[in-house]
Amino acid sequence: MLEVKSGFVEYLSQFGETEKRSMFGGTGFFVSGAMFALVKEDRIYLRGGAELTDKLIAKACKKFVHVKKSSTAIVNYYDITELYEQEDDGLDAMVKKSVENSVAEKEYRDSKLNKRLRDLPNLRLTIERMLKKAGVENVDIFFSMSPEELFRKVQESHGYDVDIKLLWMFAGAQTGVHWTLLSEETKQQLLRAV
Repeated sequence: MLEVKSGFVEYLSQFGETEKRSMFGGTGFFVSGAMFALVKEDRIYLRGGAELTDKLIAKACKKFVHVKKSSTAIVNYYDITELYEQEDDGLDAMVKKSVENSVAEKEYRDSKLNKRLRDLPNLRLTIERMLKKAGVENVDIFFSMSPEELFRKVQESHGYDVDIKLLWMFAGAQTGVHWTLLSEETKQQLLRAV
């Protein structure tokens, strides 16, 4: 395993700086926080995606199966050990594509385009439902309004006895912090604005 791993690490250096972390009982390789390869038990796996998956399947690469205590997880990684050992002509392009796909997917997952309201700090399903009932359907609308406007909309649809903490929760969600970390001055400014 050490021989495969050290040679593979050296091979990967041509694709940029990689990080290694323990994953699935093996070692995961990451670029910009996105995992694209895995070494486990002398086998090398590459993350598929879109047309890359078709290419890996065409090269007879088998899918990685992670056996857990009570279940089995099949993930989008394919065994490229033979391709690596035989120095397959297409391997470099496939690894490069895997890195690109993985990084792009991570960037999308981390962007606000992929977030639900409940995924924002301080918000949960019940608050998401309140916002939607008040006409705030998605994250874009949420960020296009001030916390005070959001609070007033929720008051209009749910009654004026809504907990004032909601105002601070909206402000915290928009700045990416827990509402209790807002300064007292910020909380007072928000109160004066409603």
